[in-house]
Amino acid sequence: MARRRGPHRAGAWPWVFIGPLLAGVAVFYYYPIVSNAWTSLTQSGAFGTNQRFVGLDNYAGLVDRGDLGTAVLNTLGYTLIVLLGVPLSVMVAAMIELPGLRFAPLYRALFFMPYLAMPMAIAQVFRLVFNGDFGLVNQGLRALGVNASPYWLTTPGFALVAVALFGLWSSIGFNVIICCAGLKGVPRELYEAASLDGAGPVRQFWAVTVPMLTPSIFFLTVMQTIAGFQLFDALFALMGANNPAMPQTRSLVYLFYQLGFVVNDRGSAAAVAMVILVFVAAVTAVQFWGQRRWVTYA
Repeated sequence: MARRRGPHRAGAWPWVFIGPLLAGVAVFYYYPIVSNAWTSLTQSGAFGTNQRFVGLDNYAGLVDRGDLGTAVLNTLGYTLIVLLGVPLSVMVAAMIELPGLRFAPLYRALFFMPYLAMPMAIAQVFRLVFNGDFGLVNQGLRALGVNASPYWLTTPGFALVAVALFGLWSSIGFNVIICCAGLKGVPRELYEAASLDGAGPVRQFWAVTVPMLTPSIFFLTVMQTIAGFQLFDALFALMGANNPAMPQTRSLVYLFYQLGFVVNDRGSAAAVAMVILVFVAAVTAVQFWGQRRWVTYA
């Protein structure tokens, strides 16, 4: 009788199937990271010629000029404002998923439709909304008696808030759909038991809805944090390259774009990319470490 081969004798067949995937990941993900890390330690000409090793001089130059610190603070500020959309989306989704609510599918579609629109097209609408002379925001402020309304997109500080509000609005649709899907998995028996214990709608929201929705909240928090650190298109579309407020408002990715494609400083641009990688990896690691304390998996 032939002996049955154990799992450790699977041979080369597993590598035949996963080999192409691993090769693709290595070529298109890990090699660019290693190559970028090396480039961040060098200086070269505009087209990559005359490359020479300079160590950490590129990182030191970013810190000395103050470019890196400003970009980090702007990116963190934008990310924190965009993350406010997560609790807002939870409340909206809870209202949409109320038992017996009519036209709930229509409400989901209305909230999700802006997410499908092109960011550049939405940005042109928001440029009109935040226009300092005739924008809807300033018209509303003047109606409330605020005569010294700001020029939102050309004033440092206000420009970052305007861009963050754009990011907050454009992310609501995706967040609401994810929360609605999470609420579909919450057993109705939990609400019935809470109701029998005398819990009202507000108490049920905090005692049942939010704890059972923590996996979706955690997922959205991670995704929105990563998206916040990738801020570029909204900033570029709303403000433009020649905006006087751009040096005080630019993000890490915008700083990478300026150094790499405008100034042609490949080494400093690669250093900014490595800073983005470290920030995203560190923040994501902290989020995954902390989720064990507050995320409830049913």
